[in-house]
Formats: sequence, structure tokens, C-alpha cells
Amino acid sequence: MASTTALGSRTREQLERARSASSRLVQFSSNQKNSLLLTMANAIEMKQTEILAANAEDIEGSNLRGALRDRLLLTPARIQDVAKSVREVAALPDPIGEVVEEWTQPNGLRIRKVRVPLGVVGIVYESRPNVTVDASVLAFKTGNAVVLRGGKEAKKSNQVLADILQNVPGIPPGAIELLDSSTRETVQELITARGLVDVIVPRGGPALISHVVENALVPAIETGAGNCHIFVDDAADLDMAGSITMNAKTQRPSVCNAAEKLIVHRAVAQTFLPRIAKQLANAGVELRGDQESRKLEPGIAPATEQDWGEEYLRLCMAIHVVGNVDEAIEHINRYSTKHSETIVTANEEHAKKFLRLVDSAAVYWNASTRFTDGSEFGFGAEMGISTQKLHCRGPFALRELTSSKYQIFGTGQVR
Repeated sequence: MASTTALGSRTREQLERARSASSRLVQFSSNQKNSLLLTMANAIEMKQTEILAANAEDIEGSNLRGALRDRLLLTPARIQDVAKSVREVAALPDPIGEVVEEWTQPNGLRIRKVRVPLGVVGIVYESRPNVTVDASVLAFKTGNAVVLRGGKEAKKSNQVLADILQNVPGIPPGAIELLDSSTRETVQELITARGLVDVIVPRGGPALISHVVENALVPAIETGAGNCHIFVDDAADLDMAGSITMNAKTQRPSVCNAAEKLIVHRAVAQTFLPRIAKQLANAGVELRGDQESRKLEPGIAPATEQDWGEEYLRLCMAIHVVGNVDEAIEHINRYSTKHSETIVTANEEHAKKFLRLVDSAAVYWNASTRFTDGSEFGFGAEMGISTQKLHCRGPFALRELTSSKYQIFGTGQVR
């Protein structure tokens, strides 16, 4: 076990409390956990006024604008959605104790692989107070204690939400711990606390994720940025392509599953590009593009090499024209952050090639990238979208918050 002597006394106390809680949480039955989750959902709704007041203070003191402000903002509708997601998690099957596989060896040993909690899960995130609830309820459902380190901009919102959840009668002390966000020291303490924390999940911008991944001594599961692509094939239904593009780009541009790049097959570019460019511009989207797209639509500004790899998180989109599906796949695999990509086409062969060869966590055929979300996938909520390949990929939810162990049943066998 690595030394944790660098921990501040307050952080050490919280992490030790979380470690103690994790050993109690594993003893909870599914019915106990689900009942407490429903109580959490009710408490969130009952405390809506208090939550909104704290969030208003955070908004006023943050000076955030655009996408960052939108991520911080809570509204009555968003609070209702948060409570709804808690109930959805409660309704899902409990993965803990699930038998993954089972077999009997020739010597009679019966071997069973079962799901178990990870233990203590730490999450470092920026100004999204809904993550406080998502992470807490997913961890609780899977028998894990959670240690939260949110952004300073959401300090009051996070504190109110964490207090509401932790104070539900029956929740063990330490099951939900919120670290001090006023100092950067707590991030470093959390990500280096080997022996007290079992896994770290960074959720935020590239700088935060890079810092955690590069400095953590605790194993980290990386949730990545979303430079997401739409490819409009030569066999696309152009009305469908327009609808998908508008939804993926404009419905909520501040989130990681919003589309940032539009790739158009040359055979339909002359028809589709002027049309979609007008629709996007009318919605306030700034357009950038390669030389070929700009010839077809002069209102498009020139794109730089940096544009192709950038996650805008705002009303901005870059457009690239290609000659076939192979060129589209090559471009995406070169510049994508491996999050979510979609092809719009009626050509099944092209679609299957795209689905097989695009190396991203979620790859769509004729649907918006905005569906890459734990709730939309039927998971209730998520810790984030993992863009790495170990230990999970895509929406990081209940099953991804588990490990496994082997239970071996014998009748006196010796080796």
C-alpha cells in the first residue's frame, strides 16, 4: 500500500470514512438500496427551492458565459430530470452478485465469476452539479462509496445536493463525501490516495482529464472530450440528414455528445451543403470548412488544421467534403476523440463498413450523436462517457462500477 502521509487531515478523515462506509454498503440488499434511492429522489424534489437558491448564488459568483454557464445552471425542469434519473437507477437490476459465468472443472470444482463493488470511487469534475447526484446514486446502487470533488464554480450547489443525499436516513456516514473545492490540493490528494481510493474518474475538459491521468497514482478511468462527427453519405435521405445535423449540433451545443464536424459526400454536397448551411446559420451556428465546401457555400469561413480536432462546445461547426465512405472513415479516425460518430445513409453496405471501422465508443447509423448518454441508453445515469478501452468504453454506468471475483465450490479437492 502506498503512503498517504501527504493527505491533509480533513481529506484523510473523509477518505477513511468512505473506506469504512464501503464495507457496510456491500452488505445492503437490492431492496434496501432501491428504497433509499427513491427516498433520495423525493428529497431532491422537496428541496428544490433550496437547490435553486444555492445554484443562483453559484451562477452569480461564477462569471461563466455560454456553454460553461449552461453546464452550471440548474432549473426546475433539470432538477425534475435529476430526480427522474434517480428513480430510473432504482428501477434497474442490481448488478452486484450477478453471476457472469459459471462452469465445472473435470476435477469437480465449480467455479463462479460474480460482480462485486469497486470499493471507493473518486470523481473529479467541473461545473456540472447534476454529476453530484448521478455519481452518488450510481455508486450507491453498486455498493460503492463515492468521494466527490466538484468544481469551485458549483460549490454551493454541490454542497446542498451532497447534504440532501447523505442525510437520507439509512445512508451510512461516509457513503457520499464531498471534498473541499476551494483548493487544488484536494484534487491531488484524492488522485494519489492509493489504499484509500480504488478508482478515479475525471470528468471535464481536456486540461482536467490530462492532469488526472498524468498525475494519478490511483487507477483512472478516462472520460473524454467529444469531437463528434456526422457523415452524410451519397445514399443519404437528405431530409433525415438535415434533421439529424440540426439536432446533433443545436439542441444542446455545450455537451460532449453534440456534433462538432459535418462530413459530406461529394455526390450530394452541391444539393445538401447550401441547404444545411442556411439552416445552421439561421440557428446561429458559425460555419468553417475546407476549400471544397467553401466553393459550394461562400458564407463558410476557412477551417484551419486545428479546427478538425477541436471540441467547440458552442454553436460552431466545421465541414469537410469527401469522395467516399473510406475517406470519411479515415478523416474521422484521424481527428476524432473516439466519442460518438454517425453515418446517414440508405446504403447498408456503407453503414456496416462505417459501424465496423470507425474506432469510437458509440457509432450510429441514421441517428443523432446526442443519444450517447446513460439515460438514453437505458442506464438511468452515468459517471461519464469513457473513450478509453480499459476498463470500460461508452456510457459509464452501473455494470462499469463493478469488478468481479471468483467463488469456487469444492468437495474436498486438493492439488
